Amino acid sequence: MSRKLRQRKAPRRLEFQNRIEGIALNAAIRVFRLIPVATASFLMGKAWRLFGPFNARHRRALQHVEMALPEKTAAERDAIVRDMWENLGRVAAETFHIDRLLDQDRRFESVADERMFDILKEKNGCILVSFHSGNWELCVQPLVGLGYEITGIYQALRNPEADKALTNLRKDLYKGGLLSKGHSTARKILTTLKNGGIVAMMGDLRETRGIQVPFFGKMAYANPVPASLARTCNVPIVLGRVVRKKGVNFRIEGHVVSVPVTEDRQADILAATEDIHRIFEGWIRDCPEQWMWIHKKWAKPGTQKQARKAAARPRTGPV
Repeated sequence: MSRKLRQRKAPRRLEFQNRIEGIALNAAIRVFRLIPVATASFLMGKAWRLFGPFNARHRRALQHVEMALPEKTAAERDAIVRDMWENLGRVAAETFHIDRLLDQDRRFESVADERMFDILKEKNGCILVSFHSGNWELCVQPLVGLGYEITGIYQALRNPEADKALTNLRKDLYKGGLLSKGHSTARKILTTLKNGGIVAMMGDLRETRGIQVPFFGKMAYANPVPASLARTCNVPIVLGRVVRKKGVNFRIEGHVVSVPVTEDRQADILAATEDIHRIFEGWIRDCPEQWMWIHKKWAKPGTQKQARKAAARPRTGPV
């Protein structure tokens, strides 16, 4: 088969593969929605706990726990990572029931910084920044229950069929729209914030184009976008935390972080991003088994100067 012929057939194979994966995902969604959420969460959690250790990322997670929490014994590290897999399995199953969970207030307990209520009353907008702990998908539940329309930022899947299916499951969480990272997204975010809206995004993902901040005693990649947006639009950041209490029951916490505004924009963004990660670290230490330790979060030494310069550049492109 010639190279040109293979190149013509490749997009067709990818389209066929995407379609099959989309069909399989939609079928899984329908099946899991037939099962009560507590049962589905329990079963998926136990399955992931059983099979997770066979995943190649299990070893990486153990290494990260050992680096971040050296005081833990080998047995304790193993227990943390196995609990992590179970939590991730529960999150996967609960994602199929998000719309139903939003109507079950009995499953949620909210604890918020008093400043957060002032922010909501003023309606000047804010950035809600969460991290991958507990069931992070449900971090906006208290605000949704109060009638706020939140705009969410997410990383689109490569498979458009699967991405469409999962985005549809989240539509009740983000009635202000769910935007994938891209060149046009930055403008939409700025418009939303300047109009007093609420924008939600994850704050613990690896961002090699960003900056580096201390995290568990090591330098880690961090995304400067939340701090940069907050400073540009003069809005506060609300850090969100979801703690799984027992089964499908959660405590959701909110903590307000202010971004300093001085003549040194770069230093302001770095300081706020460091503050965010300091709080994240404390929360993770509190419930290490509920954080996603498989992230390639930590950076290699030698790139700090270049990474810090990235915070000073305007972010008009992908977020």
